[in-house]
Amino acid sequence: MHYPKELSVSVVIPVHNGGESFRQCLSSLAQAVPQPDEIIVVADGDSDGSWRLAKEFGAKVLRLPTCGGPARARNWGARGASGDIIFFVDADVAIAPDAVSEVARAFEQDPELAAVIGSYDDAPGAKNFLSQYKNLLHHYTHQTAQEEGFTFWGAVGAIRRDIFLAIGGFDESYRLPSIEDIELGYRLKKAGHRIRLCKTLQGKHLKHWGVVSLLRADFFYRAIPWTALILRSRNLPNDLNLGLSSRISVVLTYILVITLAASCWWPSLLPIAAIVISPLLALNAPLYRFFRSKHGLAFALQTIPWHWLYYFYGGLAFTIGVIRHLFYRYSPETDCQIS
Repeated sequence: MHYPKELSVSVVIPVHNGGESFRQCLSSLAQAVPQPDEIIVVADGDSDGSWRLAKEFGAKVLRLPTCGGPARARNWGARGASGDIIFFVDADVAIAPDAVSEVARAFEQDPELAAVIGSYDDAPGAKNFLSQYKNLLHHYTHQTAQEEGFTFWGAVGAIRRDIFLAIGGFDESYRLPSIEDIELGYRLKKAGHRIRLCKTLQGKHLKHWGVVSLLRADFFYRAIPWTALILRSRNLPNDLNLGLSSRISVVLTYILVITLAASCWWPSLLPIAAIVISPLLALNAPLYRFFRSKHGLAFALQTIPWHWLYYFYGGLAFTIGVIRHLFYRYSPETDCQIS
């Protein structure tokens, strides 16, 4: 298939009630050099006037009367776009000034490339501990991953429009922000298309994470449906969150938890718990050193129990997913609507 040397880029942003983060997202696009050929905002049943704000910034606005989720909104935006490349940006992400040029360059230099994804930067917008921890973890995971990708990412991700439409776009049965982008990536790879992780393509995540929002999103909207997707596709890549060191860490975390619980009755087991902690720390030492480099030793130490909790509920979600796969018929809409 032949593509023109200079490719046009359409930015598509789904938004429900975007608030101040959405304003910062649009402001970052206004500062992009070069400017995208068009910006399409899909107002997904918003009630806070996000569509009016988009108009103020000169974006083309598509309004959906009821909220159907980012998968449907992105599909609408892509169908209404005219660019050769669809650059998806989430409404709570401020892109780097060179992001549009990074996207165009990636596709122009590699005519066989179907999609490219980026990462969050290392300076998250929200300053509270959990937001810094969660977004820095995401940054580190992407920055240390393989450049030949196996999945797509809708927050800062671009794809050739013809390929996106030919493959059917995002699965709209995911009604909440879930793994609709990961699922699209699996279909792209199955169809023989290439996805590249471009580590210089970055955006600042502005989302404020709290305890409830983080655990709910990680467990119900990501881990459980992703487990179902892995089991259906029989594809467990050794990369990103699914790398071998992460799998070993999950096992070690469960050994640690079980040993500590059992030591309440058999204190002689405590030395085993101490032994397990050493490899768990060693496996994840590069990440903890990264946290220390960003915010100091106290911050890095504070991330450790949260990171081990992440391994714990990730393992729990996988176990639940396996049970559901064996005994129940999977429904992506059911999974992403659990609350």
